[in-house]
Amino acid sequence: MINDHSSLMMLMLNQTDLTPGSFILNGIPGLEDMHMWISFPFCSMYIVAMVGNCGLLYLIHYEDSLHRPMYYFLAMLSLTDLFICSSTIPKALSILWFHFKEISFDGCLVQMFFVHTFTGMESGVLMLMALDRYVAICYPLHYSTALTNSVIAKAGLSTFLRGVLLIIPFTFLTKRLPYCRGNIIPHTYCDHMSVAKLSCGDIKVNVVYGLTVALLIGSFDILCITISYTMILRAVVSLSSADARQKAFSTCTAHICAIVFSYSPAFFSFFSHLFGGHTIPPSCHIIVANIYLLLPPAMNPVVYGVKTKQIRDCIVKILLGSKDIKSQSI
Repeated sequence: MINDHSSLMMLMLNQTDLTPGSFILNGIPGLEDMHMWISFPFCSMYIVAMVGNCGLLYLIHYEDSLHRPMYYFLAMLSLTDLFICSSTIPKALSILWFHFKEISFDGCLVQMFFVHTFTGMESGVLMLMALDRYVAICYPLHYSTALTNSVIAKAGLSTFLRGVLLIIPFTFLTKRLPYCRGNIIPHTYCDHMSVAKLSCGDIKVNVVYGLTVALLIGSFDILCITISYTMILRAVVSLSSADARQKAFSTCTAHICAIVFSYSPAFFSFFSHLFGGHTIPPSCHIIVANIYLLLPPAMNPVVYGVKTKQIRDCIVKILLGSKDIKSQSI
């Protein structure tokens, strides 16, 4: 009995020792000498993302002309982009600038949860925006009645809950693993598989569940976007007026750009891991992973500001209004 009890105690102690108190995020291995130079475009894109998305949210909130379904979905996209880049980039910059590489085990799990939840939500919001354009172009007479504020709120909440419910298991699957391969993560943030690969336990469940979630979210959203734009294209082509076709296409331009910015780095990362895992250096994968989290938040407000007439008009209105105030004070 004594031997059994002592064996049990040793097993419990060993299991405790295999759960690290913290991880070391190693930045971009192989490019340590260039960390400072790499940090400048990261910081610039982060500033653009924060200013641009906060500016969009301000415009949509205060301008009555933007209180429409399309812009409510755009506000969801801006909020999601703010959460995505803010959950990773400040820590990445502290690593690249000050070598503050340590992150607690629980902090790593929290960061991992936010990164995967909001990247999944961004995909969902892009899908909702495609459905919004489909209803606006194919059923314009029913647009205001079909997409009420209540429907928009429920759609946004459903997309958020989908991400939360699918990503929560990641934290439990990762926390249960024993870690005996060190605590150094060759990355700038805590990614699910980067953390799981440090485990000496069986990570088959993590791999299978990760692929399942990626397919559930990505495949479903891409399928809905593809079907929506196929129907939109058929509706636009059938229009008799060239001006009407041009106007219909122009309303989709900004959203198509947002889709390209969001999915291109994701597809590159996925296929490079699948087919070029040994030929493409790890530093390239890490840089692309950061671009995947930075490029959409930085570019979406710029593209919508340039391509959307209503937003341009509101910006001009605000700028002219501030100039009028200054001229009156002089």
